[in-house]
Amino acid sequence: MAQVKQDPRVARKLAIRRKAQRRHSHFYQHCAHWSFNRQPGGEQPPIHWRRERWMLAATALLITLLSGFLIPVWATAMKPVAVPPVEHTLMPLALPKVEAPASKTPAMEEWRSVQVRPGETLADIFQTQGLSLSDLQRVVDSAGDAKTALHSIRPGQEFDFLIGGSSQLQGIRFDKDESTQAIIRLDATSPSMKTVARAVEMREQIAHGVIDDSLFGAANKAGLSNAMVIKLADLFKYDIDFVQDLRVGDSFTVVYDTVYRDGAYLREGDIVAAEFINQGERYTAYRFKRADGSIGWFSEDGRPIQKSFLRIPVDFTRISSPFSAARMHPILGLMRAHKGVDYAAPTGTPIHAAGDGVIKFRGWMNGYGNFVIIEHNSHISTAYGHMSRFANMRVGQHVRQGEVVGFVGMTGLATGPHLHYEFRVDGTQRNPQTVTLPKPEPLPGAQLAQFKNGVVKPQLARLLEIDNNYKLARAESTKRSDD
Repeated sequence: MAQVKQDPRVARKLAIRRKAQRRHSHFYQHCAHWSFNRQPGGEQPPIHWRRERWMLAATALLITLLSGFLIPVWATAMKPVAVPPVEHTLMPLALPKVEAPASKTPAMEEWRSVQVRPGETLADIFQTQGLSLSDLQRVVDSAGDAKTALHSIRPGQEFDFLIGGSSQLQGIRFDKDESTQAIIRLDATSPSMKTVARAVEMREQIAHGVIDDSLFGAANKAGLSNAMVIKLADLFKYDIDFVQDLRVGDSFTVVYDTVYRDGAYLREGDIVAAEFINQGERYTAYRFKRADGSIGWFSEDGRPIQKSFLRIPVDFTRISSPFSAARMHPILGLMRAHKGVDYAAPTGTPIHAAGDGVIKFRGWMNGYGNFVIIEHNSHISTAYGHMSRFANMRVGQHVRQGEVVGFVGMTGLATGPHLHYEFRVDGTQRNPQTVTLPKPEPLPGAQLAQFKNGVVKPQLARLLEIDNNYKLARAESTKRSDD
């Protein structure tokens, strides 16, 4: 019968176990019965508590008791040592008395803002706010030197009202002038008024345009308002007839002020510098403050833009008859000279003095109807015919340029309302549209130097730069369109 080969590692373990049992045989014999396990197979006798078992149970109980005692002691030892609180003694201290403020912070006042509408009076505004005319009278009586502003209100102007709970007027705010606000308070025993300065600043704007249809159309494209267009035309009206002389391709450049108050736009200001090119002729205007404080506009050579004479003394719709050596008279049917210019205009249109002078004739003259002659100096006089009525003036009275001398009509030999205007040199009629008008005197020497160095030089540089930029942009645009 073949033997089964045993694993060397198992044989070595068995040999070590047998050797240990032989060496410690007395221990195994003495303690072999300590096990609580029952041997398999057959019934085992019940366990008997002998000395060894009592020793094992006592050891386990001792370990349990020690664990229950040592763990709490260790946990208590790990607790931080409690520091007894420090006792503080409170000592009374005398402090100065602080009185409560006499009044509370005033509540925010609610002012009601009202804007003046066209045709509205101050009385209308007070009534729409539920206020009486006696309230208005109290305000006027308390206005002091701001009373003028209440008598000349304008559309768009603002008034602020402070009205109490019982509809009692407590205060009113309004502009005394552009840079000052007046505040009237009526909620005290006696009314009071104070003025508050408002921050006003000027900002310059620049506009450039080329006429392709009309002056207003070109100006509006350039961003100018109609009011600014009228200011521009008024500057150059002494040199340019804006009805007859404008051509396509004429251009203008304007530097003007805009007015801001408290950081908000308020209105357009005056023209600072302007250039107008009409039929190739260049005209300029620069604003300058004279030594006496008055402000005027001057050409580059320092002469006033305002000429000694107006080229046209009336706002008209068309020239109904030009200056002519021979024309067919519309009423007489005869060929005769027309020694003036007829400007058609509605009846009642104001007629202005062409220059400073003295009234030499005022009355009826055959053919001319109501007629006025103004003598300006020993050589020049102007005449105005067909007036519907005269202005309030008399012969010998001195008049200034632009002053109204009468109103358009059709008295005398006339087929429609118009002004017949004559310009006479040494008693001989000259064509008002082409006659050479005398140049005004330039600024005095010191002011002229200040004007040229302080005004013309910097503004002229700006105008030329704008013109060059426009020409460059136009050339590039033309080049792109050709490509």
